[in-house]
Amino acid sequence: MTNAINFDSLWASVTSEPNHRSPYSVHGPDHWRRVERNACILAARTGANVNVVRLFALFHDSRRENDGHDPDHGRRGADFAASVRGKWFDLPDDDFALLQYACIWHTDGHHHKDPTIGTCWDADRLDLGRVGMIPDPAYMSTPFGAEIAAHGVIQPWLHLADSVLGCAATHHLK
Repeated sequence: MTNAINFDSLWASVTSEPNHRSPYSVHGPDHWRRVERNACILAARTGANVNVVRLFALFHDSRRENDGHDPDHGRRGADFAASVRGKWFDLPDDDFALLQYACIWHTDGHHHKDPTIGTCWDADRLDLGRVGMIPDPAYMSTPFGAEIAAHGVIQPWLHLADSVLGCAATHHLK
């Protein structure tokens, strides 16, 4: 069995690493927090692995080189996660394989039947409002992601993440 992940410490370590962006860039830590919140909400109904979806939120855009076209950023994020695995966090091999796949393909993959990978991708897509796009239910991998996208706002489901994040309504403001 692996040790529990200290997410506060992990976030501090990852965000202290050199990067191209300000904390509030469209692909920066503010976005990662909202993806984490979205992922925890989704996981409450999809059955996704909560550690994997929280790690995805942190690493998926962590190695972007810019806020524009950056086709290999997901792979770089997965590689970064691999480089600090065992030092900053631990995860069983099967779960780590899900994390890597979700990071590498999150921009190119359209849908995925695995509930953890689908939850990762839906959590990211549900934050498209930050760039002026409305999340489309047709692009969601999970029925719950599609339900939230169709509703137009995630607020009615914030309480589903409270058991993991404390207060999900303000989690993204950390």
